[in-house]
Amino acid sequence: MREYPEPRIVPRSEHQLSRSRIHDNALKVLNRLNRSGFRGYLVGGSVRDHLLGRTPKDYDIATDARPNQIRKLFRNSRIIGRRFRLAHIYFREEIIEVATFRRDPDPEDQRVAPGELLITDDNVFGTPAEDAFRRDFTVNALFYNIADFSVVDFVGGIDDLEAGVMRIIGDPDLRFREDPVRMTRACEMAARLDFTIDAATQEGIIRHAGEIHKAAPARLAEEIGQIFRCGAASQAMQWMLELGLAETLFPELQAIFAAKKAGLGDFAKMIRLLDRKAANGDTVTEIGLYSCLLLPAFVVAHPDAMRKGANTRELRESVARITDPLFLRLSIAKHKVEQVADTIAALGKLDRGGWTTRERIGFAHRPYFADALLVYEAWIAATDSNPSELREWRRVARAAVSATAASGTSGARGAGRLPAQLGDRRPRRRRRRTGKRRRRAG
Repeated sequence: MREYPEPRIVPRSEHQLSRSRIHDNALKVLNRLNRSGFRGYLVGGSVRDHLLGRTPKDYDIATDARPNQIRKLFRNSRIIGRRFRLAHIYFREEIIEVATFRRDPDPEDQRVAPGELLITDDNVFGTPAEDAFRRDFTVNALFYNIADFSVVDFVGGIDDLEAGVMRIIGDPDLRFREDPVRMTRACEMAARLDFTIDAATQEGIIRHAGEIHKAAPARLAEEIGQIFRCGAASQAMQWMLELGLAETLFPELQAIFAAKKAGLGDFAKMIRLLDRKAANGDTVTEIGLYSCLLLPAFVVAHPDAMRKGANTRELRESVARITDPLFLRLSIAKHKVEQVADTIAALGKLDRGGWTTRERIGFAHRPYFADALLVYEAWIAATDSNPSELREWRRVARAAVSATAASGTSGARGAGRLPAQLGDRRPRRRRRRTGKRRRRAG
């Protein structure tokens, strides 16, 4: 049996994580576990963020209570999960996730091919030390103990947090083969926290970048979304390029450099635009995100599409040829391919000019309009085009949203209604009267 070092215990007087900053619902769960004789630790990103003076997105809790014991303690809980059973505790405004301490499974219990290390079964309970060492990075393996308000550090996470370093726990070659998604997470988290990545972790990513496709497609799709919505996608992409992950995970992004080399635009500005959207709290949908990221590949393949105003059907087919390989690789539904095709194909329409206000307001109610407007904004940013047409579309979009909200109609049903503030009214038509039926002579 593996021996683990004694943890470093940081008492309350030596750290800045205060109970007053922890969300009330998380405190309720921690305190009830503690009063019931169980250990209750705040874990992971919430501890890291509090120690950095940031606001956590959510709270996760680890305990030595088993799932059924948690279920008995909390009537507002539900046991979920097939690979690993844990509890979701439901409050009106949020869900607190509570998991029993885990450990890495024994290699002989893994159902993988000989020589493979990819973890397929993670449903093994363990101790706090085992739970800490199975986590990904040292700064994510810190525990806050509600019993004495101390921070518990088994892996050197406090030192790395103070130094601003992302470090994989354990042997990089082993840990990245167990779960290749850890490589993209290192890049995303280093960018978002403005940390560096330690040398051994970088070297491990370079050696195993080609194994990223062994991860489940759904997880890769989720990671791509997190990277480009984290608010630091430009820096994350820089890390991924340096460590060989970008071309392996997302070869379509090479079109960004091809477009600039061919004088078609600097589409790296598009990623900075996504960062600004994230900083402003703007929502970027999955369709809008993939449409933006695939736009450079479309521009490289069809450099004259915007100027020629190509046939919409031809454009959709061209876009589909570009999107199909990526969406197949990530197991993304076919109907989303069609939505991305519609979104990119709408680009030429938005840029052509000559619209009446009534036509614009009608187009603004198309289901793909908001995503198409984002892509058009990315196009303007990348090509330094005249933004006057973009400003007009934004004005119409704002008025359309206001009119729809005021009338209480959905986008499709309210599409024919023109807000009074937009002007461009047409005279009302009179209905053509039909002659009265003659009464039959009695």
